[in-house]
Amino acid sequence: MGWRLSRGDELKELASDLSRAAVRARGLGLPTTVYLLSMALVEVREAAAGADDGHDDDAT
Repeated sequence: MGWRLSRGDELKELASDLSRAAVRARGLGLPTTVYLLSMALVEVREAAAGADDGHDDDAT
């Protein structure tokens, strides 16, 4: 079996990807995209913090 990231690690990786995308969008002059990516980043960081605490913040 292959190695798999934990949910918290996957969320941290996603947060990093979103952060880089927001910086790139800012450089391209896309303010609405920056705003949306920033809001997504906040949500992902909160979920990652919950995953680190052993809580699952899924709303499903």
